[in-house]
Amino acid sequence: MEKILKTPVTKDMVKELKAGDTVKITGVIYTARDAAHKRMLENYENGIPLPIDLKDQTIYFAGPAPAKPGEPIGSVGPTTSYRMDSYSPKTMDLGLTAMIGKGKRSEEVIASMKKNTAVYIGAVGGAGALLSECVKKCDVVAYDDLGSEAIHRLEVVDFPGIVIIDCEGNNLYESEPEKYRE
Repeated sequence: MEKILKTPVTKDMVKELKAGDTVKITGVIYTARDAAHKRMLENYENGIPLPIDLKDQTIYFAGPAPAKPGEPIGSVGPTTSYRMDSYSPKTMDLGLTAMIGKGKRSEEVIASMKKNTAVYIGAVGGAGALLSECVKKCDVVAYDDLGSEAIHRLEVVDFPGIVIIDCEGNNLYESEPEKYRE
């Protein structure tokens, strides 16, 4: 079933999402890859406030390419999500409710999703140029020195994805392959 998500994504909204649902996200999402996650959480542990409030936020595991003239952003395809697995439980403890990326997640991340009522949404790898068409505005909000791995604030309209793992732990990477085995 297709669901329309308007950010911020609350826990009540997450509870309505089921593995296999397609989504179109409109509103503000943030990009952050492993370097930004590492810095953000190390700083937090050292008493430095987070650069963004994670409550009910969506983080897209991506590092945007530079924008062409007249465009808000370049290609913005998903990064392999397992690279954020060591950071994701803490970000969810701090209020993150939605993650967008590609690839499998660890059992620890899935347990944290269930505990924190969070969702993992898959974006299509290799489609970064198409996904960039959904981005209407892009601004660096933290760690500019990291280049494409800085934290970017994206304003998106109808950004497509599919719920890969819902807040109950239902996981398309586990359920779907069985349908095609003989």
